[in-house]
Amino acid sequence: MEREEFKQKALKSLEEAFEKIGEYEAKKEMAKEEARAEYDTILGKLKLKKEELQTKYNEAMASSDEKWEEFKEVFDSSMDSFKEGFNKLTSFFK
Repeated sequence: MEREEFKQKALKSLEEAFEKIGEYEAKKEMAKEEARAEYDTILGKLKLKKEELQTKYNEAMASSDEKWEEFKEVFDSSMDSFKEGFNKLTSFFK
């Protein structure tokens, strides 16, 4: 995948993940009370991951091709972490 194509895909994925974090933040009070502490922990980890990924994305935009390749690997792994976290958060409403 070309750098520019991946850049657009990554940016779109980041925006979607960040939006979902906001949605889960808004739903926090709807989680079962006995599970709210765990919900907060998972949400907190996702927020930290969001900040880390945003920083790495910004660094990758201004970096060499070598750094860009590193970012692609980190990005894919981070998106998997987001999906896993979102699945866990969704389970609090079942």
